[in-house]
Amino acid sequence: MASKERAKQGLREMTRRAVRSQIAEAAMALFAKRGFEATTVDEIAAEVGISSRSVFRYFPTKEDMVVGHLDEIGDKLAAALEERPTDEAPWVALRHAMQPHLDDLIENADAMLATALMLSEAPALRGALLSKRARWTELLVPNVMRRLKGSAQVREVQARAVVSAALACLNTAVDEWARSDGTKSVEKLLDQAISAVRS
Repeated sequence: MASKERAKQGLREMTRRAVRSQIAEAAMALFAKRGFEATTVDEIAAEVGISSRSVFRYFPTKEDMVVGHLDEIGDKLAAALEERPTDEAPWVALRHAMQPHLDDLIENADAMLATALMLSEAPALRGALLSKRARWTELLVPNVMRRLKGSAQVREVQARAVVSAALACLNTAVDEWARSDGTKSVEKLLDQAISAVRS
């Protein structure tokens, strides 16, 4: 009986993810065509063939259709950092932890470029973007703290500074990569940004 219930829940979750993905894809296509602010939730719902009310069951806000995937990126960054050797220096560990995200950007360049440009150009998305990036910081700080020496209070301040600077480097690199329409190497841009901060 329990295994049947688990199977049902698994199927429901798969269906939910598929619908979420379909809504997000339709939304991004409309945002790219008409602009984020000019596109309504009603138009997105019509494109998918569901009601606006149903859309809000999958995405609490229109902004989440663009930035919702950033939670997953933060989780992946934290998991990648967790896998790094504990004796690795914070900057080295963070740079390695960012590599899978860079690989995803390159592999899905068209979709990622469109999203990155939208995030940098739509004022309405800035608050949601800052909120998601603040969550990344909270996810990464504990692991970086473990790599530092000193009292817990000092290590926390240092870890927050390092993580904030490292994420600023990542954001700068991705923004510049998007502005170049993917012609510049996002990896080189990240390494240049890190070098500038650390020199």
